Amino acid sequence: MTRHIAFEGPINFRDLGGYPTADGRSVRWGRLYRSASLATLTSPADLDRFRALDIGTVIDLRYPWEIDRRGRVPELDGVAYHNLSIEHRPYDQAEIDPDVDPWRYLADRFAEVAEDGAAEIREVLEVIAAADRPVVFHCASGKDRTGLIGALVLTLLGVGEDDVAADFALTELVTARLVADWRAGNPGRALRWPAFGRAPEAVIRHALADLTAAHGSVHAYATGKVRLGGASIDALRARLLTD
Repeated sequence: MTRHIAFEGPINFRDLGGYPTADGRSVRWGRLYRSASLATLTSPADLDRFRALDIGTVIDLRYPWEIDRRGRVPELDGVAYHNLSIEHRPYDQAEIDPDVDPWRYLADRFAEVAEDGAAEIREVLEVIAAADRPVVFHCASGKDRTGLIGALVLTLLGVGEDDVAADFALTELVTARLVADWRAGNPGRALRWPAFGRAPEAVIRHALADLTAAHGSVHAYATGKVRLGGASIDALRARLLTD
């Protein structure tokens, strides 16, 4: 099976299938995808490729003002669209102080999202659990907000931390493209932060450790702070795991 799915427009589009779980099962292929912005899903070839995946639900994790500025996935027959902005404290990664510890800084932002956006995170997880066709979730770069949701879903499914971290770090393959796209979209601005577009394993390992320290475990965070019901967790596992 193919994890990375190439489009002319959208980048960082990946299948979350194939990862083994602690109970001997694995995540089903072709059920759950993660991506950068789908606003560039415009060419006939891209639209055909997207339709071939039989995606029935798009979850856009961005702020409404990001969507107003940058656009959203085209309206497609049979595809439900949900805008669930999980981040509540915007920040400009291009302007991060180059002297700060970059991975600790990003993990601290993830902790903010996990606390501030608990209600929206619950909705995201419930939408994924209830879907009867494949789902794709995305933010702008498919890196941070998308990375946190991906890590939460995989962990709730029973995927080990090493695989969760490795999946998160696959965004490193498109770091150069993210930097190039930022420069193209921000002519005349200086990119102050040398770690812009990076997504090393250390970031998500910090974030998962922080959730465990604050709540006891990722599962306890999901059932406690997020208030995700046991029925939704069971539905996630039934829909996304092999028998």
